[in-house]
Amino acid sequence: MLKTLEDLVTLARERKKNPVEGSYTNKLLEDETLSKEKVLEEISELIESVEKKTNKIHEAADVFYHLIMYLEKSGIKIEDVMEELNSRKK
Repeated sequence: MLKTLEDLVTLARERKKNPVEGSYTNKLLEDETLSKEKVLEEISELIESVEKKTNKIHEAADVFYHLIMYLEKSGIKIEDVMEELNSRKK
């Protein structure tokens, strides 16, 4: 299950090293404004879908994808985020 998230991180890192012309992933990784706007948009859409009980899974997947791309664009490693979460265990 978590392999899919790992695959997204791998995709982002691979595309940063080897851009693919016309790739939406590369657009997000290259344009900080677009990446930020998409995270905000997708979170809003997720909240709306939860409230309306429609497309929740689809919108949640969009949030994960765009958040991972934003983190990578911003130089925030998912490994560091996981370490932070792990340190919060009581």
